[in-house]
Amino acid sequence: MKRQIITACVFLHNEGKVLVGKRSNRKSFLPGKWELPGGHVEFSETIGQCLKRELQEEFKIDIILDKPYSEFTYVMNNGKDHVVEVLYFATMKNPNQKIELNRNELDEYKWISKNEVDSYFKDNDDEGSVVRKGFEMLKTEK
Repeated sequence: MKRQIITACVFLHNEGKVLVGKRSNRKSFLPGKWELPGGHVEFSETIGQCLKRELQEEFKIDIILDKPYSEFTYVMNNGKDHVVEVLYFATMKNPNQKIELNRNELDEYKWISKNEVDSYFKDNDDEGSVVRKGFEMLKTEK
């Protein structure tokens, strides 16, 4: 049976940097990979509800969701799953709020600048491309 899966992530920015998390090495899917915060949209949930829930579950922070700015898709599990990933800009509701990682999901987090993107994402990585795009779009909006 083929499935369509919707996921969403945030380009959570503050003072010229974006928040990225390193997936737990105990995860079966992409252990140790750096990624933007987010996750799977659950049945009957809006993308906004998903993102706010995921940021609470993974980082214990509240966010202010802005507009979507990009998307990408990929096929996995030998062609059985088609994933659509939608990306939104966001900021922290309280920029001084302390981040508390859910260690079942993530091993660490970093705030990275545009110049550090290549250290965390490969050139041909879809997520790296949308991180670079996020920095470019923020620069042009100011």
